[in-house]
Amino acid sequence: MIREYAPKDKSKVVELLRLNIPKFFDASEQKDLEHYLDNEIEDYFVVEENAEIIGAGGINYEPKENVAIISWDIIDPNSQRKGIGGKLMQHRIDWLKDHQHVDSVFVRTSQFTYQFYEKMGFKLEKVEKDYWAQGFDLYQMKLTNK
Repeated sequence: MIREYAPKDKSKVVELLRLNIPKFFDASEQKDLEHYLDNEIEDYFVVEENAEIIGAGGINYEPKENVAIISWDIIDPNSQRKGIGGKLMQHRIDWLKDHQHVDSVFVRTSQFTYQFYEKMGFKLEKVEKDYWAQGFDLYQMKLTNK
């Protein structure tokens, strides 16, 4: 089940991040996630299975540029490679189809996950070495919102 994030979900979402350190995130990113959850959420969703949160991911907007930005995708390691991330991403792509003002969808990810986004239709636009932290490169990708 995919539902909207609620503040009571914060500790579990932060725990999902911790479970993905150091494979997909640097430890320094936990403070950024906590700040995001407290201050920057626009549309954020969690995935539940058997009443447990096993994934999360959001969307932020740049309305002046007609752009949506995919933010903070995190899947429990025990649920990875089972289609959960794909369902969560497709949920947000479908969500954005109802937003006529959004022309493009961007995601800023790393070398560890960019291929997942390619499978979802995103095209690589830019790479920047050590952007997130040492050994965590930026892969900026774009999808046209049809």
